[in-house]
Amino acid sequence: MSASLSVRPFHREDRDQLTDLVNAHTAAVVPGAAVSVNTVLTSLERRPEEYIIDPWVAERVTLVAEERRRIVAAAHLLRYRNDPDVGEDYRDTGHIAWFLHTPPEEPAAPGEESGRAAEVLMSACLAQLTRWHVRARHADGQLPSPGVQGVPEQWPHVRAVLARAGFVHTGPTEVLSLAAVRDLPAPGPAPVPGMTLRRTLGPLGTRLTARLGGADAGHIELDTTLDRPERHARSGGMAEIADLELPGDAHPELLGWLLGGARQWLELCGCDRLLTCAYEDEAGEIEAMSGFGFRELTRTARGWDHLPD
Repeated sequence: MSASLSVRPFHREDRDQLTDLVNAHTAAVVPGAAVSVNTVLTSLERRPEEYIIDPWVAERVTLVAEERRRIVAAAHLLRYRNDPDVGEDYRDTGHIAWFLHTPPEEPAAPGEESGRAAEVLMSACLAQLTRWHVRARHADGQLPSPGVQGVPEQWPHVRAVLARAGFVHTGPTEVLSLAAVRDLPAPGPAPVPGMTLRRTLGPLGTRLTARLGGADAGHIELDTTLDRPERHARSGGMAEIADLELPGDAHPELLGWLLGGARQWLELCGCDRLLTCAYEDEAGEIEAMSGFGFRELTRTARGWDHLPD
């Protein structure tokens, strides 16, 4: 490693450059999405939304690769406790929660080492996992950004580094889609006479439930907290479908009607974009949503395991 390239622990004065690196990777996946410096710093200390898994973490380490005073790569690592209260899949494991680096220019400029920075940083990550003596090593791409989970196809430079280090994608592939709220179905009459739409608080957000004859006929749940001012660098008016449940014999127009109700509520909330996510093998759901204005943003690979030497 030359004197111009170093790998070291994250320092607080790195916060602006690290946030820029996070937002550059986020913006390549979700248009207009960005997080604040405060959000990035908080995520390095704890993940409050992971109220079950986060208490299982025993140690957190953030490493950065610096070249000529510029942060060109960074990674966040977690070690999970080896205690009975920790979920079996997580017990005594080490995770690269996310790994980011600036893709090198092609061809590289004379003396440019950004291409090496990712490899050197990954070596440091593997060394840290070795020092932890964990029973298994995993990797993912869980940034504190809306819609960014796993390693999306827009990050081939990250996938390549993981693969060269011996990580293999073993988890599911998720399809992330986005719709402009204005492109959702317009609110209209219920598909069945007597059906009503009831708004309540659900476990994951604001729930809109179709009711018929005193019984629930399906619901959609909206998370409109993605763009809280203290969490994000700018208000983007983005929301997410946190839950969608329709019975197998649902009326064919029920989904469009629920989305119409969602549009009406989101417009009142000032939200102009709506995210949704489905597993790759849920082709029927993906196709149905595409008929209501949703466009595919990415296919993201969740869950990477490190193969033993």
